[in-house]
Amino acid sequence: MRDESVGGWLDDLASASFPPGAGAAAAMNIAVGAALISMVCNHSLGHPKCAAHTTGLTAARETAENLRSTALGLASDDAVAFSAVLDAHRLPRATDTDTRARATAVQEALTAATEVPLRMARTAAEVVRLARRLIAVAKADMVPDLAVAASSARAALDTAAVIAEANLSVIADTEHRSAARLQLVHSLGAVTESEAITAEIRARYTRREPPVTPV
Repeated sequence: MRDESVGGWLDDLASASFPPGAGAAAAMNIAVGAALISMVCNHSLGHPKCAAHTTGLTAARETAENLRSTALGLASDDAVAFSAVLDAHRLPRATDTDTRARATAVQEALTAATEVPLRMARTAAEVVRLARRLIAVAKADMVPDLAVAASSARAALDTAAVIAEANLSVIADTEHRSAARLQLVHSLGAVTESEAITAEIRARYTRREPPVTPV
């Protein structure tokens, strides 16, 4: 994914072959959000009105770059995990022994695969929270890009939640399901935060406009 063109990757995503799939799309949304935050930092650094925040902006840019790299790694991890689940489902079922071995392999593969969307959710939440911290210190005309970064990460959060819940619904280990869902709930708190970021930034530009009446 790191070395592909965007068009080539989208062609692969649109094709009937797996991977990439929804998990990789979520990872791309995280990477886009993180890249936008880096862009905001790069435009803000060196601007006279942001001079007092140089240290914080530099640290935020480094964090955003690390999050972008993590997101691209998650896309690769998702491909590996998804392939492992497919391989487990393809195991033979000719005998009772085969069937039991296959069932065990499927459960193990699904459990491992669920870790990827959980990590995606945590990474996406970090992008949202980083965008929130920058609103007060970024160059004013770059602040809307922080809303887009948070929205992109929020899309990844929604996707990660769907993928994780789909896997968890067929995992037999109830203790693992409960622990995973608790992790997911913690990360999904950033959904509300993302919505608040978008609302706050939009309000800056619409507060003087007359209300729009739906047709």
